[in-house]
Amino acid sequence: MKNLLFIVLAIFTLTSCDNDTNLPAPYYSIEGKWIWSPSDNRADANTMYEFVDGIRYTFYCITCPGDDAYWNSLETTDALPDTNPYTFENDTLRVDLNFGNELVALVTFECDGGKLFMDGEFSHLWRLISDCQ
Repeated sequence: MKNLLFIVLAIFTLTSCDNDTNLPAPYYSIEGKWIWSPSDNRADANTMYEFVDGIRYTFYCITCPGDDAYWNSLETTDALPDTNPYTFENDTLRVDLNFGNELVALVTFECDGGKLFMDGEFSHLWRLISDCQ
């Protein structure tokens, strides 16, 4: 009788499991430092964008591509003087580029949030602290 009860309980447990394929996608924040490269190679990066509390800061360096230590050492006080307000809601990034221009891009993330792709001009950015290539 105990074996029968165990078998029925096991069958009930195994058949009652629901294959939950409707899990939400992970949420990745845009906040932080992101580098941009004119090529598909992260080592060629010559521009960094830092997204902090609704403001996008821009940094350039022609002589230091691929130098994560340099990019990481920069503070917002080292950025260009013109900043850009931004919003990131759901999967849409909106950046006010001044003078009435606005970048609106649909964003998708890869590499556990370490790389993002935009459907606009800049195509992809790498999160500075990631190892994504």
